[in-house]
Amino acid sequence: MVVLRLRRMGAKKKPFFRLVAADSRRPTDGRFLETLGTYNPKAKPAVVDLNEERIGYWLAVGARPSDTVKALFKHTGLTQKLSFKKAGKDVSGLVLKTSIKESAKAKKVAKKSKKEEAPKAEEKKAE
Repeated sequence: MVVLRLRRMGAKKKPFFRLVAADSRRPTDGRFLETLGTYNPKAKPAVVDLNEERIGYWLAVGARPSDTVKALFKHTGLTQKLSFKKAGKDVSGLVLKTSIKESAKAKKVAKKSKKEEAPKAEEKKAE
């Protein structure tokens, strides 16, 4: 089975990861089929660079992403883009985020707005 996972690169205490398609029986840092992108958690903000076409191809042929890779896809918006593509919707306007902090900030803003709306909704029910 083919797995999409991170391969650790870089020097000691300076991690840098490559997103690779690999056989699940191979070791984490062993032989792989193809490099699909990079992830640099040490950069401020953390930088993610993905090859959308090839990732879409591997997912279409049955490759399974690891939990960490799924989280990266979700943070960058690739999961949403691929689901729209599968549904036949136009994805030309969707752009992937290259920074993890961009999506984290958006989530915090959404949470704050929901918290502010919740008390207002309760006040309306009380009336």
